Amino acid sequence: MTFEPGCRNNWHIHNAKSGGGQMLICVGGRGWYQEEGKEAVELLPGSVVNIPAGVKHWHGAAADSWFSHLALEIPGEEGSTTWCEKVSDEDYGKLK
Repeated sequence: MTFEPGCRNNWHIHNAKSGGGQMLICVGGRGWYQEEGKEAVELLPGSVVNIPAGVKHWHGAAADSWFSHLALEIPGEEGSTTWCEKVSDEDYGKLK
């Protein structure tokens, strides 16, 4: 997946009765990953993020950089994704 500068997905949750989740493998540019209630983490080529099922999060490009990652869904029982609200421009604008 490739994001243009400033592009990010909505908050979302990968659900599963057991197993499940998502793994991001960053391959180009600079981006961000954030879990609800935690500070955003800068992502660079080679960064790997393991996102357990049930964790509300978002990911996307930095404001000044294209960003590419591989997004792998971890096999799980009764998996689904819940899409939530947008990441606010105000919160995103605080990231450097």
